[in-house]
Amino acid sequence: MKILVTGGAGFIGGNFCHFMVSKYPNYKIIALDALTYAGNLETLEPVMLKENFKFIKGDITDRRFIFELFELEKFDIVVNFAAESHVDRSIENPEIFIKTNILGTQVLMDASLNTNVNRFHQVSTDEVYGDLPLDDPALLFTENTPISTSSPYSASKASADLLVQAYFKTFKLPMSISRCSNNYGPYHFPEKLIPLMIKNALTNQTLPIYGKGDNVRDWLHVYDHCTAIDLIIHKGKVGEIYNIGGQNERTNLEVVNIILKELNKPQSLIKFVSDRKGHDLRYAIDASKIKSELGWKPIYDFDIGIKHTVKWYLENQKWVNNIISGEYIRFMEKHYS
Repeated sequence: MKILVTGGAGFIGGNFCHFMVSKYPNYKIIALDALTYAGNLETLEPVMLKENFKFIKGDITDRRFIFELFELEKFDIVVNFAAESHVDRSIENPEIFIKTNILGTQVLMDASLNTNVNRFHQVSTDEVYGDLPLDDPALLFTENTPISTSSPYSASKASADLLVQAYFKTFKLPMSISRCSNNYGPYHFPEKLIPLMIKNALTNQTLPIYGKGDNVRDWLHVYDHCTAIDLIIHKGKVGEIYNIGGQNERTNLEVVNIILKELNKPQSLIKFVSDRKGHDLRYAIDASKIKSELGWKPIYDFDIGIKHTVKWYLENQKWVNNIISGEYIRFMEKHYS
């Protein structure tokens, strides 16, 4: 079995490579990444010398390169993690999100059809559903919840999902889609909430929180996400969408306070900043379909998982320091100063 993992040097893609290389020593896992600002080869260092792993640098929007790669490797499964994913960046520059997240997905699907790939799996997000009210905790996103996007990022991911479904109906592409809640865990690029708060708290910098910090997210440990995708690509039905959620709803302020407590830092480091444009109120996933059909269940409770995550960052400061580039610093200063 030969599996292509696009976006393999990113946060979730890199963790998925670690998981698959370890679980399936007889598979060939090939990671493809353009190594933009959030891609980091150090994330793949634990598997780089494994016999069943290979890394290739390349852009999924480069049609000629992708077609040649697919002809050469003859992949059995493609798992598409490759995406621009930071909402703030999509507000500042939507164009790159349209190119990578939509056109890049199209190129990968065309190459998959051309070489008769057995399964094309699109990794999506719960953000395609829009948001839920804060005052109705029983209301959850299901696979049948209508798409209702709020940002250029979520719109680009929703567009890619619709395109994948169209390729299934029109060209019989053997596809599946997963929509996950917010991930956390090792190797998370420090522009997202949890790694940013850990990084800033460790250096006694202010911790910027949008609005009043009452926006709610359902947190999913990246390991649990990897196990879910593993099940989908091996046992999931072709043409289906599966929601993946951690059942760990927390407000942003609650998350930050947990991190401060773990690091023994004062709440005075918190600084409330102007709210994000179109900021979604609440995300919450109903994952009953993947649980009942494929037998998946998350193993990480958030209160335990966040402790492990903080511990990982404390033990891997070299990784954190090396990944912070000049571009990242300039971006953070512009948006959160």
